[in-house]
Amino acid sequence: MSVRPSLVALATLFLGAGAAQAFTLEILHFNDFHSRIESINKFDSTCSGEEEKEGACFGGAARLLTAIDTRRDAAEAESRPMLVLSAGDVFQGSLFFTTYSGKAELDFMNRLGLDAMVVGNHEFDLGPGPLAEFAQGANFPLIFGNAVITEEPALAPLAVGPRVIELGGERVGIVGAVTPDTETISTPGPTVTFEAPAVSIERDVKALSDQGVDRIILLSHLGVPEDIRVAQSVAGIDAIIGGHTHTLFSNTDETAAYPYPLMVDGPEGVKVPVVSAGAYSKYLGDLALTFDDAGVVTEATGDTALLDASVTPDPTALDAIGGYSGRIEALKQRRVGEAGADIDGTRESCRTGECAMGDLVADAMLDRVKGQGVTIALTNGGGLRASIGAGEVSMGDVLAVLPFQNTLATFNIAGAGIIAALENGVSQVEEGGGRFPQVAGLRFTWDPKVAPNEGRIREVLVAEGDGYVPIDPARIYTVVTNNFLRNGGDGYAVLRDEGTNAYDYGPNLEDVVAAYLGKRQGFTPPPADRITRAE
Repeated sequence: MSVRPSLVALATLFLGAGAAQAFTLEILHFNDFHSRIESINKFDSTCSGEEEKEGACFGGAARLLTAIDTRRDAAEAESRPMLVLSAGDVFQGSLFFTTYSGKAELDFMNRLGLDAMVVGNHEFDLGPGPLAEFAQGANFPLIFGNAVITEEPALAPLAVGPRVIELGGERVGIVGAVTPDTETISTPGPTVTFEAPAVSIERDVKALSDQGVDRIILLSHLGVPEDIRVAQSVAGIDAIIGGHTHTLFSNTDETAAYPYPLMVDGPEGVKVPVVSAGAYSKYLGDLALTFDDAGVVTEATGDTALLDASVTPDPTALDAIGGYSGRIEALKQRRVGEAGADIDGTRESCRTGECAMGDLVADAMLDRVKGQGVTIALTNGGGLRASIGAGEVSMGDVLAVLPFQNTLATFNIAGAGIIAALENGVSQVEEGGGRFPQVAGLRFTWDPKVAPNEGRIREVLVAEGDGYVPIDPARIYTVVTNNFLRNGGDGYAVLRDEGTNAYDYGPNLEDVVAAYLGKRQGFTPPPADRITRAE
């Protein structure tokens, strides 16, 4: 396997040991790769050969490798120090992860020549074992940050502090942090816990400062709202490279949420640049930081680059992708149905309101178990990972939407418990939380003006006969969800604690949706009439 070397040693050779008065560091970064080893289309699903020929594809490991190598070669030619960083969530999101459990992602991350990666919440999706194998096989440091892994036998030997990298006689510190929500949105197991990020970041920054390191980068998988709060409150951080919320920072892309970089007022009167590069390897961030002799950032410039057809995929990486694809190509190509219109499963839609993909998945779940007396379906918007375009739908398309191999789970619960579950579901809309509820068999109205968990749910109606009636808090209803939510994932502890007669071992959700589409050729999304946002 051909692997690119880190630029750390090369930069030291080129620049020598003497520190200049002004030190400029270039940082290439990406986040939330989500197993998009093959290129993606405009729906964030795997790009077809036809789309590739049409120049309609983005990202993918081979294109990402070309983009990084091109910039790295230019930096080497000009003796410029450079770091290549990943802000987490390499795991989960395509058939490569489903089939190889992280081994394919490890191969391609090694090829990129990363200087460091912070763990994301999805790195814990298969428990500690596969993550430990990934960390042991990585030719780059994997930073656990505030993830406390010392009590987990598979991970404990990998527990190390913040990293110090020498570049041209200058020392750069890297600290990491992952969302503490990992405990509920992934499956780290009972032996892994998570500190409050601010506590661990402050401790790690102090440890570096005590060593005389005054150029410190936070590699964060906390999400942009938390990144901004950290920038405002924790002293000693010179820049934050972020992930988790899939947020695009750009000065040229009209869809961007923030300029690149976002300069945040930090403690002690300093400005802290914060950046993030979207998701799915569609963009590569390129940040240049200039430090004065005291280690203070005096200038921060750069932008994210769209990795479109103008970037030629690396041919060696494409060959390697082909080698992995053999085992999964037949499954990917199996036709399951046809969509008569686009089915929107974007993060922006499904985590803030009713979305077409949420309606489809909830309807499919309810249809599968309606003969068991189930009348309500509930799923989480964060479990929907892609859209599906109009036309033929393959199993690969469905698996891109539903990559987690969740199973159907049924249970009984009182109406009051359902209301509490919905209250949890709308509690993190502002942060883009994945718990937003997509439903079938009921309708509800929620009020964003009310504080989270303080009564945002204003009305809940349940299907009865040909219409809808107000939910009865005392009545017992039979509900279908996925096993992740039923066991308390995404904050749905009420389903775990108050649900009775639970059965978590139904068919896989992706198979349920594939079968539902197979029976409805030319499927078009129903009108959106289930979730109302009060104004």
